[in-house]
Amino acid sequence: MTTAERPTPLAGRVALVTGATRGVGRACAQALGQAGAHIIAVGRTQGALEDLDDALLASGAAPATLVPLDLTDGDAIDALGGAIFQRHGRLDILVHAAAMMGGLRPAAQIPPPLWDKVVATNLTSAFRLIRSLEPLLRAAPMGRAIFLTCEAARAPKAFWGSYAATKAGMEALVRAWADEVEISPLRVALVDPGPMRTRLRAEAYPGEDPETVPDASYVGPQVLALCLDASLGLPHDTVRLGVQEADGAPCP
Repeated sequence: MTTAERPTPLAGRVALVTGATRGVGRACAQALGQAGAHIIAVGRTQGALEDLDDALLASGAAPATLVPLDLTDGDAIDALGGAIFQRHGRLDILVHAAAMMGGLRPAAQIPPPLWDKVVATNLTSAFRLIRSLEPLLRAAPMGRAIFLTCEAARAPKAFWGSYAATKAGMEALVRAWADEVEISPLRVALVDPGPMRTRLRAEAYPGEDPETVPDASYVGPQVLALCLDASLGLPHDTVRLGVQEADGAPCP
């Protein structure tokens, strides 16, 4: 199928993706962009964002709006919501894929500054995004908010304390928010993609052969399908995607 023949079911919609420069965030940005959405790509470095934009253009997608932003900066997240309102008046899709592992160590040995950074990145950023973007998502005719999570949130193991605790907190926050917006067209999903070949996983499993886990690219089309699912309900159960754990290992 040529680029001109590719279906664009998200034409005219606006999608914000955090962690958009690599891993699952990049896969989602590419899938949503190729489906016609205007991508607002959030990442920490301008160069990596420009590389994503080049990939989108090469695939026939429209240029993205590039937002170099550290998600620990709550005031910047608030300003981002205001900028989206001024330019678009709404936000159709949020995919929150950014996360931080913070290393593996005993709970009693986590340095407080590192704990604070992991909490800010994995939990507080989700709160600030919800706070800033809910009015924009409610203004969309079929708003969708997708939050990436992991089995570690529900079955933590030794040395995973900071990552597991912050992901569990994010899940609780998102489930509560989903109940609050139930009477609106906005729908929220928690998505566990299973193990992926990402930098985050390499930090958790430094001795693992990366070729034994799938590339994160498989996540993009499945997240796209969720965004198009008119019957998407409340996240009573975490959505599990196509490739699952073979060994029971947590799956950053």
